[in-house]
Parts: sequence; C-alpha cells; structure tokens
Amino acid sequence: MSNKTSLRVADLPQNAPTAFELRPAPDVLEAIKQDLGLLGLRKLSFAGDLRAQGKHDWALTGRLGATVIQPCVVTLEPVTTRIDTPVARVFVADWADPDEPEFEIPEGDETEPLGAEIDPALVMVEALSLALPQYPRKDGAELGQADYTEPGKQAMTDEDAKPFAGLAGLRDALKKDE
Repeated sequence: MSNKTSLRVADLPQNAPTAFELRPAPDVLEAIKQDLGLLGLRKLSFAGDLRAQGKHDWALTGRLGATVIQPCVVTLEPVTTRIDTPVARVFVADWADPDEPEFEIPEGDETEPLGAEIDPALVMVEALSLALPQYPRKDGAELGQADYTEPGKQAMTDEDAKPFAGLAGLRDALKKDE
C-alpha cells in the first residue's frame, strides 16, 4: 500500500475527528487479492475517523465492507462472502512490548504502538485478513469419510475405534438368552 493514505500524527487536530474513506483502485484491489490468496475481491471500502484519545493516544474506528471469493475447503469451488464489520484500533504512545518470549496477545486486543504516522489502508488490509472466513465452504459441501491404510489391508473405520460398542451388543444378546 502506498503512503498516500498515511496520516501524520503531528498534523492531526486534537479537538476534532479526522474522517477517512478508502475505496482502493482496481490495481490496489488486485494486489490485496494476491497478498491474501483470494480468488476475487470486490467492493472493498473502509470508512471511519481518527480522533485523539487522552493527551497522547489515538483511536481509529471505522466500518469495513468487501465481497471476497475464496476456494471452498471441500470442493475448491469459488465461495463468495460479503464482509461488513466494525473495526477499532487504539494507537498507544507509551506502548511497552511484553518481556515474556511467548507472550500471547489477548483476543480482541485492539491496541497498537503509536508511530509518527497512522495508515488507515494498512488497518483496512489487516482487518480484512482477520475477517476472512478461515474455512469457506460451498452450501451443502461436506467431507466424506476417508479411510487410509496400506495396500492389501482393511482400513480401520470409526466403528472399529469404538471397542465398547461391540460389548454393548454382546451384553444385549446375553440378556435375551436369560
């Protein structure tokens, strides 16, 4: 993404929101589509505003909209999904990186370090990648049971993996004999 959408923090007004509305050009849409491994990307828009939060932090709120086409995880046929989701980020001036080597970011944490610029286009692409369905599935597409084994041997089924199911049948047969 180009820096045309970057907003210099030093130039932002403290007492009024700064609105933005992004509708990427076809060449930018194509680049985003390629970066995210999509089959198609249409109607991408990101609109919102950036406002001061306290003396040094900034809050970005907006709404992301897009139509994406991904391959179905079962059939590989195209699956079209409409995304319409709110986006929020808080850019924190006194950001401290966690000391723990395996620190896990809590889900829903929308804070980021504040730099000299804030780029709504980068936030847009990140929010789009997070909003994509992880396992897009065509309506009615289901995975069948797959049985794998060495040639010449009987594949183990789900029923074989339930050893006590056979015992229940034996118990019932013994009760009938009594």
